[in-house]
Amino acid sequence: MLLIAKKELIVTAVLSGNRNFEGRVHPLTRANYLASPPLVIAFALAGRINIDFDNEPVGYDQSNQPVYLNEIWPLPSVIASIDQEHIKGALFSKVYENIKNGTNSWNALPVIDSKQYPWNVESTYIHNPPFFKNITKELPIINNIDNARCLLLLGHSITTDHISPAGNIAINSPAANYLQKHGVEKKDFNTYGTRRGNDEIMVRGTFANIRLINQMCPDAGPKTYHYPSNELLYIFDAAEKYKNEKVPLIVLAGKEYGSGSSRDWAAKGPFLLGIKVIIAESFERIHRTNLVGMGILPLQFINDETSSTHNLTGKETFSINMKNGNFVPGEIIDVKINENKIIKTKCRIDTDAEVDYFKSGGILPFVFRNMI
Repeated sequence: MLLIAKKELIVTAVLSGNRNFEGRVHPLTRANYLASPPLVIAFALAGRINIDFDNEPVGYDQSNQPVYLNEIWPLPSVIASIDQEHIKGALFSKVYENIKNGTNSWNALPVIDSKQYPWNVESTYIHNPPFFKNITKELPIINNIDNARCLLLLGHSITTDHISPAGNIAINSPAANYLQKHGVEKKDFNTYGTRRGNDEIMVRGTFANIRLINQMCPDAGPKTYHYPSNELLYIFDAAEKYKNEKVPLIVLAGKEYGSGSSRDWAAKGPFLLGIKVIIAESFERIHRTNLVGMGILPLQFINDETSSTHNLTGKETFSINMKNGNFVPGEIIDVKINENKIIKTKCRIDTDAEVDYFKSGGILPFVFRNMI
């Protein structure tokens, strides 16, 4: 591992799962390929990724004779015969007939007869989130954004795993510090994915992917600069400092922002960081909807303009007339930069229903207000 880090080698993983995000399989893997289980085994036997299975052997037998993939690859008839012998319908029906009964461990869990969940304030896995805090029947006032700061300047294809990683919690990270302050030992940190029921962990894990490239910083990782102090901080710590200073935040991004698997915390996390607007060249469809659902305004560059064409560095201030949420889907929105420049962007609140969600502060308060 030291050799990999020292020589900056690009090491790979081949897996048969459904996630090939950077750093997901292992923190040091920078290229991850999805393949069928037999092909994963073949690559493991070969021991390298740059192999031509049609012309190069997977390995050599005991007589030092080459063995090619087509010689060991199972025939469809062989696979079918194994299926017929071992995969029986009774296997599934036996499981399903008792599925509602639960296991002994499940049934032994203590249950309190209450209409409300009894939050355990000591739990580091389940925490009462702030999404419904101080909600009233009246719609909130959506203030204009004045002199917001850029928390991150991102490139293309920022995935939901870059935004809200599900992997290991790094030692000395804001999430790790939180856990240690609550008596959790390093060996019990677990992953962001298993602690997604705790908003305090998840907000600290937002943009915590070790492979995240923030163009405001010289190195990859979950850090950014706070301005005007020029302090290099963890992204969470910088956001907290801006929050204490009552400074709103935006994010600048390239194409396909929010690509990858749909992940609600990739919108919830930025909301809790205090991000009000994300300006990108394009958005992944579902993630754009999730942003609106959390009351974050998605704006899109137009006319082939980008952060680069406007020479944006992340040090600027940004001001936007939020119109108290009364946007028209697809309308052109002015973004004032440093009080002396205006760029045109397209409002990516795409439907009238989304306008209603946004005016309510997001879909969660919208539903709540319609219930009370």
